[in-house]
Amino acid sequence: MNPPLVYNREIIINADIQKVWDALINPELTKHYMFGCIPITDWKVGSSLIWRGAADNIDYVTGTVVSFVPEDTLAFTVFDPNAGYKDIPENHLTSTYKLSSVPGGTKVHVSQGDFNKVENGEKRFIEAESGWKMALDALAKVLEQ
Repeated sequence: MNPPLVYNREIIINADIQKVWDALINPELTKHYMFGCIPITDWKVGSSLIWRGAADNIDYVTGTVVSFVPEDTLAFTVFDPNAGYKDIPENHLTSTYKLSSVPGGTKVHVSQGDFNKVENGEKRFIEAESGWKMALDALAKVLEQ
């Protein structure tokens, strides 16, 4: 059995934790860093979550809210319905944001995985690496301007 393949990245954003939290869940802000997508959900644990293109109304990612602890943890499953994979639980990943206050701002830790458990996991891991880097860099830019 392969060890877990989980993407992890931390960044420090020069903004208070309340502002960072709002950017994670506020559709008016998510569209500026999450590839033009807005979250369609009520943010209740167990509820569906759809990342929908704000401009084209296409559902790019679907999933379920796993954890919602304001200003602390946001976790949800993710599945790309347009990627050609079977929409079965074994092909869904879990994305988690963990926030903590640090001197000078907020530390944002993102994890996603386990890619070893999904179809075509290594390819999806590589795609996630570049996607998360772009999204987190854009999040910081949105909040620090």
